Amino acid sequence: MSLIQAFRDQSETCTRMGSPLMGRVLSILAEHWDATTALGRKMATYEGDIGPAGHSLPLRICGGLHALVLQQRDGALLAAYPPNTVSDAALEDAVLNALKSHEDFLIDWIQSPPQTNEVRRSAALIAMAHVALSHFDRPIVLSELGASGGLNLMWDKFAVQTNTTTLGPKDAVLTLTPEWKGSTPPAIVPRVVSRLGVDLNPLNAKNSDDLLRLTAYLWADQPHRLALTQAAAGAMEAQVEKGDAIKWLEARLATVPEGHLHIIQHTVAWQYFPGPAQRKGTALIEAAGARATPETPLAWMQMETDGDTTGAVGAALTLRLWPGDVTLHLGRADFHGRWINWTG
Repeated sequence: MSLIQAFRDQSETCTRMGSPLMGRVLSILAEHWDATTALGRKMATYEGDIGPAGHSLPLRICGGLHALVLQQRDGALLAAYPPNTVSDAALEDAVLNALKSHEDFLIDWIQSPPQTNEVRRSAALIAMAHVALSHFDRPIVLSELGASGGLNLMWDKFAVQTNTTTLGPKDAVLTLTPEWKGSTPPAIVPRVVSRLGVDLNPLNAKNSDDLLRLTAYLWADQPHRLALTQAAAGAMEAQVEKGDAIKWLEARLATVPEGHLHIIQHTVAWQYFPGPAQRKGTALIEAAGARATPETPLAWMQMETDGDTTGAVGAALTLRLWPGDVTLHLGRADFHGRWINWTG
């Protein structure tokens, strides 16, 4: 795939996911990208998949532009971004001038892959965890693979509104409001006693530079996502360790104390693991499941793409429980958590 085509594809995706601004910016990049500049030459060095399942180069550039806005480093670009409304020509001028004026910053910015920590995915995690607890009500040891900044490790501090009720604490840090279809999961109070994550490039939401990177990959015409991320960052207590997820998981599986429910979770991360890593990770979890007991059970919560495009495009919600190796297909969710079709 060419970079120009990647810009166009990402433009369509962002527009479909409720960000007309991103659609416009990416269309501008597709029409006017200059491959002869230093930034253009740097982007051309990336090999393999440059789309969202790989290097995700279009989102890297857009994240850098949004970072300039959030830091108020470019007045013209700031004036062209929400909450302001400008013509296509004005937005085009602001974007193209920013590419030239801040080329060194953008070259440095794109060195790292996008870091998204979509807090709204916690709505699905909350629902799946309540189902797991209805089978094994134990204190929870929580582990997350591909945790980014670890904000979704804090899901027990959040609330989610379903059709009929609100799940979560009364003093919730934030309340998630997906378009919910289906029944409501059982209302059980989770007790998370330990939480830890792993990521190849973890971010610390308490660090201003890392929080900038997390928020820059949110879309500027979706301020509600920024508010949720900032609220979650303010309540952040979990640690995310740097490392290979599968090696980390192997060690983590051996540390869970008796009498606890170990929940392993990941959201739109598994697809980025190489095939051999996926197979080894599955084998490790299944082996740990075979050792699980009713007193020390294991749950594997997955919000991941499954390639199904026949129904609602999004991520499948899958929960596996041990002992017994029970697999529950609990529905589907939008990748950004805008809706949940719950079949649990």
